[in-house]
Amino acid sequence: MTLVAAVVAVIVNAQVFIGGGVGFANTSNGDDDVTTYKFMPEVGYTFNEDWAAGVAFGWEGLNKGGVKTVSVNPYVRMNLVKSGMVNVFIDGSVGYAHTYNAGYDQDEFSVGLKPGVAFNLNSKLSFVTHIGFIGYEHEKDNNTKAKLNTWGVDVDGSNIIFGVYYNF
Repeated sequence: MTLVAAVVAVIVNAQVFIGGGVGFANTSNGDDDVTTYKFMPEVGYTFNEDWAAGVAFGWEGLNKGGVKTVSVNPYVRMNLVKSGMVNVFIDGSVGYAHTYNAGYDQDEFSVGLKPGVAFNLNSKLSFVTHIGFIGYEHEKDNNTKAKLNTWGVDVDGSNIIFGVYYNF
């Protein structure tokens, strides 16, 4: 009975947010430029001032070669610093992505932390940016069965995502 009361209390006090992010990067290799773009809608719950949980769905593509990626990334967010209009947070996430085009098929699993900053413009609207990834990634090429495991920190110009959240 106590557990049911606790769950109801959390749900009643929860604040729903929707939003997401977009990303853009350009990679140049001599005369060959490749542009990557991302669209990542997101929905979540803010439980209190320190904790939130949500899920981001992603779609990514390249301007050359027809490569596309779809992804899902559930996370738990912890606010580390709150100072006026600015929150510094970290998302603990588990992600899955599938990349494909004609003749290419790859799966990627990830577990890690994504640091970020939220600028709360008012009680309903926030500008959010995620900066990088710290953790583990496992990639598997489904055609050749090759596997790649990566541990580390990935903070560069192609791993910054900007977004806007609307809080209900």
